[in-house]
Amino acid sequence: MSHHFYAMLSRMKNIYRWGLMRNTKQENLSEHSLEVAFIAHALAVIRNRRLGGNINPTEVAVAAMFHDTTEIITGDMPTPIKYYNPEIRDVYKQIEAVASDRLLSMLPEDLREDFKPFYYMDNDTARLIKAADKLSALIKCTEELNMGNREFAVAKESTLKAVKAMHLPEVEIFLNEFIESFSLPLDEQGNS
Repeated sequence: MSHHFYAMLSRMKNIYRWGLMRNTKQENLSEHSLEVAFIAHALAVIRNRRLGGNINPTEVAVAAMFHDTTEIITGDMPTPIKYYNPEIRDVYKQIEAVASDRLLSMLPEDLREDFKPFYYMDNDTARLIKAADKLSALIKCTEELNMGNREFAVAKESTLKAVKAMHLPEVEIFLNEFIESFSLPLDEQGNS
């Protein structure tokens, strides 16, 4: 029997983000998911090393890799629409749950339980991944502004505000220690 899970995941590279915005560089879902995984891993490590946490960074990173795979089925809904009001947000969560179940059904039955935690995460992991997702959006806005694309100016301000509103100390540490580098040219990034 043939299973389609990984063939479906390979389609992430065909789904582009920021559909309502003019982009100097298109970002696909695969690129975004890898960046979110890097950042989520960093947030988990920061929590453990500096804030006395006890969360598995590897599990957080892997869950982050899968965090948007449902968009293969649902498409990328722009944030202003997705969170316009509670009814839309709640219906979209139901749609994501259906998409999660559909993707899980594409795995052999004996593997599904191993993947389920990536689609139905505990609150702590989900919150770190949400923060990493917002930080990734902030980085995208910064990169676009660096290229002279003013289209992302308001998005950068609102994203930074949303990131700070999460009140996560590991996010503040990431902002203080890593975000500035995304505004630097390559030659300046290599000099400490």
